[in-house]
Amino acid sequence: MSSSIQKNLILASAMAMLLAGCRTVGPNYRRPVVEVPAVHRGADAQEAPGTISLGDQRWQNVFVDEQLRQLIQVALEQNYDVRIAAARILQAEALLGITRADQLPTVEAGASSGAQRTPASGPFPKFETSANQATASLFWELDFWGKYRRATEAARATLLANEWARQAVVSTLVADVAESYFRLRALDLELEISRRTLATRQESLQLIQDLADAGIGNLLDVRQAEQLVYTAGARIPELERQIEQEENFISILVGENPGPVVRGRMLTEQPLPVAVPVGLPSSLLERRPDILQAEQQLIASNAEIGVAKAAYFPQISLTGAAGFQSSALTSLFSGPAGLWNIAGGLTQPLFAGGRIRAGVEFTEARQQEALLVYQQTIQQAFREVSDALVAYRKNREQREQQEMLSQAAQNASELAEMRYRAGVTSYLEVLTNQTNFFSAELGLAQSRLAEIEALVQLYRALGGGWQS
Repeated sequence: MSSSIQKNLILASAMAMLLAGCRTVGPNYRRPVVEVPAVHRGADAQEAPGTISLGDQRWQNVFVDEQLRQLIQVALEQNYDVRIAAARILQAEALLGITRADQLPTVEAGASSGAQRTPASGPFPKFETSANQATASLFWELDFWGKYRRATEAARATLLANEWARQAVVSTLVADVAESYFRLRALDLELEISRRTLATRQESLQLIQDLADAGIGNLLDVRQAEQLVYTAGARIPELERQIEQEENFISILVGENPGPVVRGRMLTEQPLPVAVPVGLPSSLLERRPDILQAEQQLIASNAEIGVAKAAYFPQISLTGAAGFQSSALTSLFSGPAGLWNIAGGLTQPLFAGGRIRAGVEFTEARQQEALLVYQQTIQQAFREVSDALVAYRKNREQREQQEMLSQAAQNASELAEMRYRAGVTSYLEVLTNQTNFFSAELGLAQSRLAEIEALVQLYRALGGGWQS
């Protein structure tokens, strides 16, 4: 190839790169201004500035039960929702690579070789011909208006949105495993209470039956004692059903077939903080995965407007080819065998029936929708934090009251038993007080569970759980 041809190609390429960097149509992204409260409603007014929020802590530091930690770790490795989210990230990465490639020229190379022999015909003698060719071609649509750069910007934001979507799945999964595990331990506690109560009532029934057989008691006392036994006994199969179903649910969360779940600490041994640091509301915008996902979707929608507006402007393209052609392979790359061509083109849309305008309006409407979703997600996050704060505080108060109720019911039940054995009262009083004590114990187990669940929900609302 001659030096003049090389200079022309270099000049054309330089001009193309200069033109490609001239302008990008469409709006540049700016984070929308949102109304952020100074403090979370329900937060501790005495929280010290700079305190590390619960949402910034790793889940290994929030949940101290070793068996729960193992369940969460297995779930993060095997859960299908997490794996599906990871597959979507791979798809988004591939789409970004495809979109980014549109900014670059397409270069193709080819080679051909052929020979032809024509036999003698009348006055024409036979002859043979051969043709050998090697070429390289180039096509480049210049990104003069930033169409492909905006498309790449949108694809990159979509990739980040998928990454944050995966983190949101992780955060939800950590909370779901924790809540399910605590529900299982609460059911275990209720089953223990029911079995203990059943054993105690069976002993009482036997004693009352012996007294009746000896003529000291009466049949009504026996029947009332039987009611207590059957009430406690009827609760046990229902709890066993719920326990097995909860184990099945946990098994699916960790990506395994239904099966038993190894237990760790009892529900009453799970530590709970008196005060929970929540940090500033503005930190949610940088921590909660769903908010960050919504923002990346807004960025992608904003960039799509530029892609749509670029259709108003002319498309500028460059094509070129260079190679060698010769009748003999030995002289293909020597002598006057070189060939080349270079051309530029411009296409300006004149009439499209309103298609381009409608496309711009469509992307602008999509951007407005994404903006509203982003703002709505932030407001929903503030509400979830406030709901979880009040739930944790009030459930703690309810649990403290339920503890006093359970203690009072136990004292009343023991006193009624003593009064009956002393012959001061009927067995109906024992029946009533033991029923109240049994209900109070079960209510206390539920109150403990509600308090722990509120803490887990607060951790998720603050955007915790996805940090590794």
